[in-house]
Amino acid sequence: MSDVDALKTEIKKLSAKAMQAKMDLHDLSEELPINWQQILDVAQRAHEAFETLESKRAELNSLSAA
Repeated sequence: MSDVDALKTEIKKLSAKAMQAKMDLHDLSEELPINWQQILDVAQRAHEAFETLESKRAELNSLSAA
């Protein structure tokens, strides 16, 4: 498998992880004020998931452009 194919596979997994983090944040927001103490933890996980996803997408774009 090429680097591009491996990166695409990784991006699919990261995308699913980011979407789950988004849904966790959404679910938490609907339950507020219950579990308000978890806001920072859940938001941090979502932020990190999307940050990693965007980084890998940029990496894929640079590989594809080369």
